[in-house]
Amino acid sequence: MADLLTAEALAEMDPFDRVQLAAVVETCRRSRSLSEAGRTLFAASRTRRTSANDADRLRKYLARFALDWSALTER
Repeated sequence: MADLLTAEALAEMDPFDRVQLAAVVETCRRSRSLSEAGRTLFAASRTRRTSANDADRLRKYLARFALDWSALTER
């Protein structure tokens, strides 16, 4: 996470959010696309939604932490 967020941002983040974001980042880095990562991350809840735009849901989640797909997949 230190390669994505500043020390200050990490210090201000609740431990719960750090663990959740780390799992999201790991899934994104294993996925070939934003859509694939979204389908994986929202596998259960996507069946209950009328619109299954998982990529948009993931994009909005990452934006909460000032992150985007390219920041997670560039190495």
